[in-house]
Amino acid sequence: MKTLLGILTVLLFSCNVAFGECSAADKKALEAFDREWARAGQAGDRAKLSAIYADEFVSMPDMAGKAAMIDNTVQNAQAGGGANAAATIHDRYLFGCAGSTATITHRNIITATSPSGQTETFWTRSIHFLEKRGGTWQIVSTTGHEMGDQMVIGYLEQDWNDANLRRDKAWFEKNFASDFVGVSSMTGKVVGKAEDIADTMNDKGTIELAETSDLEINVIGDRARVIGIYRYKGKDEKGAAYDRKIRFTDTWIKRDGRWQAWSSTGVAIP
Repeated sequence: MKTLLGILTVLLFSCNVAFGECSAADKKALEAFDREWARAGQAGDRAKLSAIYADEFVSMPDMAGKAAMIDNTVQNAQAGGGANAAATIHDRYLFGCAGSTATITHRNIITATSPSGQTETFWTRSIHFLEKRGGTWQIVSTTGHEMGDQMVIGYLEQDWNDANLRRDKAWFEKNFASDFVGVSSMTGKVVGKAEDIADTMNDKGTIELAETSDLEINVIGDRARVIGIYRYKGKDEKGAAYDRKIRFTDTWIKRDGRWQAWSSTGVAIP
């Protein structure tokens, strides 16, 4: 139920320090380009990859050039098929534009199943540098990093917020622990996973804005605590407008290699 702040701010907006804001059309074209690149890599399409990478391409930090990158991608595509193939989601895009140059950064959620049947999820973030040549974008350089637990949880808080806005039942079913407990900031009612999800799905009001501030994330082993202020505004089921703030505490638990929301409680701020 929250928007990500704090630990991600420098990373997510660093691409806009040296680069300007992209137009809506530029953002759409850059995201389409990035997704086409991903599909070409998954298919091991050497011809498309050759057109996507600039001749002077270099990957950081391994310093792989164009030929080596394409060879590795094609080999991985050929070896990675079948029932245990990894599934990757690319989202949380940010773009920077300056004339014929651009940056793309996005989150990657990689889910893989080992031969023994164990499923694991890995979170990374990619940063790509592009140039437009002859009216076509090409990748000049790329880098990335694995996310630490704090960053993963920060993104999950943002996903939670978006799930509330969309009434996304599937997200709650997947990301709430089976023994999740919520405490209503409005009534003090204690609810389990099923009832909390039902309350969200049955809410007849509309949320128009949801944002957080003062976000603090602390991780110890397989437990994490998130504290912050959640502001949300909209209209209730009778059409009456509201604008509320809540001081909240969420706890997360890591099970089977994946973080899940374990409890959530809040106190309304007058």
